[in-house]
Amino acid sequence: MNFHTRKWIKPQDLNPNRSLFGGRLLEWIDEEAALYAIIQLENPRTVTKYISEIDFKSSAREGDIVEIGIEPVKFGTASLTLKCEVRNKMTRETIITIDKIVMVGLDENGNAKPHGKTKVEYVKDRLEDK
Repeated sequence: MNFHTRKWIKPQDLNPNRSLFGGRLLEWIDEEAALYAIIQLENPRTVTKYISEIDFKSSAREGDIVEIGIEPVKFGTASLTLKCEVRNKMTRETIITIDKIVMVGLDENGNAKPHGKTKVEYVKDRLEDK
């Protein structure tokens, strides 16, 4: 799994226990999944359809750096299914895993829009084709 995004845990990211607030982490994961899917599907109207059970393995504290990893699992007709792992950058300890995040590309009317994709495309490969 590639870990592309890092977040520095600040006071506003904490819960009353002074550890990373789960809702904040889920917000970061949702945004990361959206960015990944928008780029892959080449559709800015990509939305979150489903997030499977989440499994918190550990937590993070103020000052920790966490990294978010996203990996494609399956391309559907109008969707992209991803999995996610978040870990502590310094300790490499897993904080959370999510086995299934389904992102769907929409058309201008809000309907699912087939994308015709079957595999991950990298920007460098897209540039070579032009």
